[in-house]
Amino acid sequence: MSNTVDAPTLLLVQANIANTMKVDSRDGDSIGSVYSFMVHKGSGRVTHAVLSLGGFLGMGKSFYPVPFSVLQFDAVRDQYVITTDRRLLEGGPSWSNNAPVFDQAYADRVASYYGVGTENLSAE
Repeated sequence: MSNTVDAPTLLLVQANIANTMKVDSRDGDSIGSVYSFMVHKGSGRVTHAVLSLGGFLGMGKSFYPVPFSVLQFDAVRDQYVITTDRRLLEGGPSWSNNAPVFDQAYADRVASYYGVGTENLSAE
């Protein structure tokens, strides 16, 4: 019998889509692509998208988590349109090498930055 306490299970799973979905600005400028979706394990709901920007031949990319609500799907062009300005996006939470732990505190930070409601990542 072990006396260690198990760490809480993260409630989001990352679903990689390998940069196959383009993201443009409202003005039609290319922003980057969706690298992955963060999916709530309990509900199956996508809570965030992780956008991939910049880089050359897979090197030097930066990743920007955004609340899924700031994306709109354009069915005609089969891509997403981000409803925030590129400068705001580039000033937001991001990483280049090591992704942060996507827990409730980090999700709240991302939501606060973009001025949207927070996602409750509890198991219920």
